[in-house]
Amino acid sequence: MGTLGRVGIALADPTRRRVDFGTTRANLSNHLACLRECGLVTATAEGRRVRYELADPRLADALRILAALSLPGCCDEAR
Repeated sequence: MGTLGRVGIALADPTRRRVDFGTTRANLSNHLACLRECGLVTATAEGRRVRYELADPRLADALRILAALSLPGCCDEAR
């Protein structure tokens, strides 16, 4: 359950699901740090920039499959 829990936490926030480039630099940095801490992405310093990549290339397929699911019901996020 550890991996699924981390993925759930990382993807629970709409900004992290979209990696919203319309947000502030500080906000985006915080979201990328969360994805890194959850183990979903790796960060590589390239001079003054940082390149982020999926920690495991299989995540791309897994996320595509999850996004394509049409499941009945809804979750109450207030719980």
